[in-house]
Amino acid sequence: MESKEEIICALKQQMPYLHQKYGVDKLALFGSFAKGNASRESDVDLVVEFNKTPGLRFMELAQHIEKTLGKKVDLLTPEGVRHIRVPKSRENIKKQMQYV
Repeated sequence: MESKEEIICALKQQMPYLHQKYGVDKLALFGSFAKGNASRESDVDLVVEFNKTPGLRFMELAQHIEKTLGKKVDLLTPEGVRHIRVPKSRENIKKQMQYV
């Protein structure tokens, strides 16, 4: 997958499964794909909100999305975003977030 549109489409199709298996309520794309300046080597940055604590399934979810998209994936939770120490980085993520 090489475009924001392809990634969003693939994730939308996966949402019912991701909700049922992993408890995913929301996914938001941010970073280079959201900004439209991704390269072939870019990873996919996502903020994921759960309806229950995922525990070890967090890593399973990342692996599932990587397999689906054919790209490395970095996942953050809203809590993880809040704990980013550099305020400008934290605010940039919030501004870039595009919900699937």
